[in-house]
Amino acid sequence: EVQRIIRSECAAIADLLVKKNQDYGNSFADPVQIFSKSDPEEQINVRIDDKLKRLMNRGDKHISEDTEADLIGYLILKRVYRKIKAGRGE
Repeated sequence: EVQRIIRSECAAIADLLVKKNQDYGNSFADPVQIFSKSDPEEQINVRIDDKLKRLMNRGDKHISEDTEADLIGYLILKRVYRKIKAGRGE
């Protein structure tokens, strides 16, 4: 049962990331950099910091599943970006 739930949660995050990638393209790996000239990985780190701050400010009782999913998603995108950067887009 637990393993099924783990797979279901991971699949939901994968579906979310694929949907956002279809909607926004590879903006996480190739940002437009109009205002910020930071490299893509640093921009992902900023988004992770924003999500962590939101979690800290709201406390355990007010954590939304969307914020958790976004945080997990950005951590995965950071790993994806590193593989793309290293030429291992497998």
